[in-house]
Amino acid sequence: MHVTSEQRLDDGVLEREFILGGIPGTLWTPGSAESAESAAPVPLILTAHNNGLPRSDARLVARARTSAAYGHAVATIDAAGCGSRTRTAADEQARADLRRALRAGEPVDEIFESLVGPLVEGAVPEWRTTLDALLALPGIGGPVGYSGWAALGIRLAVAEPRIRAASFFAGGYVPRAQREEARLVTVPLLLLLQWDDEGNPRQRALDLFDAFGSREKTLHANLGGHTGTPWFELDDANRFFGRHLR
Repeated sequence: MHVTSEQRLDDGVLEREFILGGIPGTLWTPGSAESAESAAPVPLILTAHNNGLPRSDARLVARARTSAAYGHAVATIDAAGCGSRTRTAADEQARADLRRALRAGEPVDEIFESLVGPLVEGAVPEWRTTLDALLALPGIGGPVGYSGWAALGIRLAVAEPRIRAASFFAGGYVPRAQREEARLVTVPLLLLLQWDDEGNPRQRALDLFDAFGSREKTLHANLGGHTGTPWFELDDANRFFGRHLR
């Protein structure tokens, strides 16, 4: 892992940009992670955005900084096709087809499968490699949480035993493979659902919540569209991770 920049933010959080084997990422850590007097390493939350958004998106950065100020280390990476990473011609065509079908109100399942399924398969090894490197840093230790993109989170929660709690967003459109894997997810779970999310069918999200195998799972549903999640949900998520990662 090569740190390319480092700065102390006004809330005391340390922000580090890094490159790991060609994977660009950002790590935010609270001041306690650097203190020699810290009683224990701070827990780590991996936060993954829906593919396509850069990790520098202001809304995503604000969430990460808030969680770091709460006392967690938070890390994200640009998966293939995100940020500065190159998109293939096939990916660009699939995205264009998906946008067109959504605008026209046409079925999108097959387009979605052809786009998102391979993205999930390719992203999981990168995230596990990143996790190995992050847990080797001073002041950061397990257990690990996951927050964000449901499709990727389901596969990671099944494949990665170091993940001990997860918060997923939306879940209306999740590839078939991950829907089938949902019953294998057994960690404590918080699912956030925007009731009027035009891009995530509500009933599918509710069915997915029902399918999870977790003995402790909580659904938070709020009125509004995809980007209208109330800010207090971030506070609730931090308390959720605080209960299960500390």
